[in-house]
Amino acid sequence: MKEPDWVEHAIWWQVFPLGFTGAEKTATAEPAEPHRLLDLVPWLDYVVELGASGLALGPIFASETHGYDTTDYFRVDPRLGTEEDVDTLIAEAHRRGLTVLLDGVFNHVGRSFGPFQEVLAHGPAADAGAWFSLQWPEGAGPGDEPEYRDFEGHHHLVALRHDEPAVADFVVEVMEHWLARGADGWRLDAAYAVPSSFWGEVTARVRRSHPDAYFVGEYIHGDYAAEVEAGGLDSTTQYELWKAVWSSLNDANFYELASAFERHNALLAAYAPLTFIGNHDVTRIASRLTHAALLPHAVVVLLTVGGTPSIYYGDEQGYRGVKEEREGGDDEIRPVFPPSPDDLSPLGRPVFALHRELIGIRRRHSWLHRATTEVLQLTNEVLAYRVASGDDALVVALNLSHEPQQVTAPGAREVLAGEATIDSDADSAEIPAREWAVLGPRSDEDASA
Repeated sequence: MKEPDWVEHAIWWQVFPLGFTGAEKTATAEPAEPHRLLDLVPWLDYVVELGASGLALGPIFASETHGYDTTDYFRVDPRLGTEEDVDTLIAEAHRRGLTVLLDGVFNHVGRSFGPFQEVLAHGPAADAGAWFSLQWPEGAGPGDEPEYRDFEGHHHLVALRHDEPAVADFVVEVMEHWLARGADGWRLDAAYAVPSSFWGEVTARVRRSHPDAYFVGEYIHGDYAAEVEAGGLDSTTQYELWKAVWSSLNDANFYELASAFERHNALLAAYAPLTFIGNHDVTRIASRLTHAALLPHAVVVLLTVGGTPSIYYGDEQGYRGVKEEREGGDDEIRPVFPPSPDDLSPLGRPVFALHRELIGIRRRHSWLHRATTEVLQLTNEVLAYRVASGDDALVVALNLSHEPQQVTAPGAREVLAGEATIDSDADSAEIPAREWAVLGPRSDEDASA
């Protein structure tokens, strides 16, 4: 499976729309604001300024609460707006050269989902009963409730039966409907809980009419490359690298990150993983790190290793937020954003500038998308690696120690970002204490710049 050509240049800005726009926490037919999705339009130029090339949206379809309990896949959540608002947002994004990724929850549904309500109303005789894994009490009839398979113990999330042909037909119809309205691809929520054979059938059918659609599955364990191949997917979320980044920085243990690079290289041989250091499900990187001075090191890794990077809204401003395992525990990591970029605190400007600088390097070196990583120098507190694709290469150096460090830097002639003093005769560079650097050939030597 070859991913669409445009994905080579993709850098996502991920937004959780219900949080971003300050929508009500639960479904309502009369929201306080009827067109909140349009609140994102003033931020599209900001996305372009950042250097990202795509807008990855969290759930926008009608749901009961947080968006992952979908009730109507053909209807925009009234708390966010209308189908016409989606059309406007997509059109405005495309006008700026931004692609749009939708979030599809096809493993489970909310209890108010139409076919499940049919089951509750008509009992075992309901035609839609085949959509779910049900166990009826003896003598059950209309109005009785069955036991049913749910999603990981969340009883309000009703799992779909993916061996039921009608479910596959439905998911294909949903995907094609929104791709026809201009969406460019789908993030597949909880893809790991769905048989890869289901994804394989669905993606093959959808690609017949939308060959340039992009499909990235949420996977947190398993044989990622095998799932991609069997499911006809383009990518998976790279949680292994995410964990290794913040953990190695907190523990001053670059051996963990170096090990993760080996696994990441193996995945890159098959596909380009979706890389991230923050998303809507995890504690923000600025809160996860124990030392604020190490935030740039995490951003450097994200934007220099192979893959398709995704930046979670607010991370580029240094936002903080801790995920808690309780009701409402995601609220802090899914915050309301101000009406426009002009309303952001100036405290976030240095972090924004860092992201913009590193994204600029990545966009000038698009080969980084499938580049592999070779460790050049490794101690607990010092890591130098060469990231390369064919004849193109950069050297990245990270120093966690409180002393300057000399690192191996073959071919380095220019500091592209960060702080370093290069000794080109010795193919080395000195990195100041607690600093980092991205090093490359001189601009006139770099044909890809």
